[in-house]
Amino acid sequence: MAKIWELYKNSHWVEPFLIGSICLFVGISAVLYLLITASRNKKIKQEKLREEYDLIIVELMYAVVFMDAPFSSVKDDQNYAVFLKNPYFREVLTESVINLHKNYDGIYAIKLEEFYKESELINSSFKKLKNRKWEVKCKGITELAEMNITDSFDTIVTISKSKNKTLKITAINACIKLGGTTGIIHLTEHPYPIDNWTQLNIINAFKKHDIGDTQGVEYLLESKNTTVVSLGLKLIKELKFTQKLSHVEELAEKAPNILIQYEAQSVVQALTVNLISK
Repeated sequence: MAKIWELYKNSHWVEPFLIGSICLFVGISAVLYLLITASRNKKIKQEKLREEYDLIIVELMYAVVFMDAPFSSVKDDQNYAVFLKNPYFREVLTESVINLHKNYDGIYAIKLEEFYKESELINSSFKKLKNRKWEVKCKGITELAEMNITDSFDTIVTISKSKNKTLKITAINACIKLGGTTGIIHLTEHPYPIDNWTQLNIINAFKKHDIGDTQGVEYLLESKNTTVVSLGLKLIKELKFTQKLSHVEELAEKAPNILIQYEAQSVVQALTVNLISK
């Protein structure tokens, strides 16, 4: 300790320390500047490539969707073959296919789905489900749900049990799109509370996808998770599932707590009014 104190009192260390600190600061600043410049240049390059790729993709999609060109002929066409092996081109292509699918239905939507599978863009979407970043998982889930890939249902159900709220909502919405009411039956065993915001998103998903088959919604009322029970009641009330009145009445008599009992009674009253008005 005495030697350290003597060294501290000796002012000769100050000048080298300051020089070293300045050099370190300048070095870090230079590295950060180079990283920022490199990142910016990469984005500029990607934007230019995207503009170039968009022109190629427009021609490609026109041939596939409107000219009935099979993927085998597209794959062998030298105008497209090189690009189809490029990872970034495939990413831009996937985005374009997804956006087109949102705006088309019928035979055109089916052709896009076939192209999505035959071109193996589907494999990239499945890989995203295994990514550690939740935002990448969300993107993969959205892509698979939009393209009606029912084989992804079980995997997405597993992901829906995540604690990340955004990932959970995205996965549950995808399950509803792919499986209708089957997409929420798994929530009866959901281990975590489902907050009001998530419940609202689930209800909106039902309205958005116009789910006609209500078989299975009543199972939510049997869950030990009271937030799941509350979700079931909200769904039945908001979507006016009057055929579930008997299940709600039974819950009102055997509710696990006062809050659920009051909510069930409110739903019974609302459904009864709906039946009378019919």
